[in-house]
Amino acid sequence: MNKVILMGRLTRDPEVRYSSGDSSMAIARYSLAVDRRGRRNGNGDEPTTDFFNCVAFGRQGEFAEKYLKKGMKIAVTGRIQTGSYTNKEGQKVNTVDIVVEDHEFCESKNASSENAGFVPAAKQETQTNEVNDGFMNIPDGIEEELPFN
Repeated sequence: MNKVILMGRLTRDPEVRYSSGDSSMAIARYSLAVDRRGRRNGNGDEPTTDFFNCVAFGRQGEFAEKYLKKGMKIAVTGRIQTGSYTNKEGQKVNTVDIVVEDHEFCESKNASSENAGFVPAAKQETQTNEVNDGFMNIPDGIEEELPFN
């Protein structure tokens, strides 16, 4: 069985191209940085990161083009695919790609934008002690009126 599940952050925006022909298909390529549980040095203070090249075809490629951006934390399921080619210097190059079958977001849109280095202007102006977890605060005095208690 060839099944891969990875969770990490995009190192760059996906590069999307479309195949030629009557029924063109989106082909999205991006790199995913995945932290290892182990540590690189003896001190335990430097995390180890692996980088995986991912490729998504068809609807998954279109999804990547539309929604995925550098810094986003996503989970990917798919399969490992190996290949090889001969480069311009005549050397054989082996490749390993993750062929994406499914993407899932692993954090809120606000958290993703913070990790990409982008902070919306509205958020910069309203730095308060409120928890911004993407949910609306319940106004005082209506806890008994909620239909799902």
